[in-house]
Amino acid sequence: MLLKRLIVCLDVRNGRVTKGVRFKGNVDVGDPVEMAARYCAEGADELVFYDITASAEGRRCDLGMVARAARALSVPFSVGGGIRGVEDMRAALLAGADKVSLNSLAVDNPAILAEGARAFGRQCVVLGMDARRVGPSAAIPSGYEVVVRGGRQPTGRDAVAWAREAVELGAGEICLNAIDTDGVREGYELDITRQVSDAVGVPVIASGGAGKPSHLVDVLTQGHADAALVASMVHTMGYTCPAIKEALHAAGIPVRIPRHA
Repeated sequence: MLLKRLIVCLDVRNGRVTKGVRFKGNVDVGDPVEMAARYCAEGADELVFYDITASAEGRRCDLGMVARAARALSVPFSVGGGIRGVEDMRAALLAGADKVSLNSLAVDNPAILAEGARAFGRQCVVLGMDARRVGPSAAIPSGYEVVVRGGRQPTGRDAVAWAREAVELGAGEICLNAIDTDGVREGYELDITRQVSDAVGVPVIASGGAGKPSHLVDVLTQGHADAALVASMVHTMGYTCPAIKEALHAAGIPVRIPRHA
């Protein structure tokens, strides 16, 4: 049986980790590389760095931070934000990232997924997708619409249909963030997570809403996710990666337990 993964997300603004609720009210919580190194030592399976202002500011993701992270970490990590094309993907990977996450760019230019997969292998290409519940309709049968630009711009695209299309183009993994539950800490959005997980043949990372270990248990079982992404739980709520993994193990979920735990 494949192990389920615990992934820690670090949203980075001006070189610092920040956390908010539904992309608003962000507060500073620390240095990204120092925090990532601690989570790596504690047993996080992977890490994600999102440079949340790079695209809006018209700049690349912070390649210096990526290089520092590569030197400090012994687990895979992905980066997102400020990726404008294949050359930016190449630069991030050469700086040390293992994967590149594409969100708004992929919606604007779906061919970038195929171009990235051809250039670097689909294992390096992650589709980042923000989805908001709008209710089922003829245009959006899943009931969830893809939104871009940090949740500010609706696209009219059905989330499940977009997930299928992205995988056909070359996405090797999907990080699915539910806008409605993002940062609320009351549990992941199980419905859309399950719909997307059941619709595609690549791993799906659930994101948005983790507040306690039972929420991860729910999304990894009822939501059919392959991995669960956490942020506030470990940044500000006092949970540790070993404690979360022990709770998952106790619930019968196969996870990698750190040797020192």
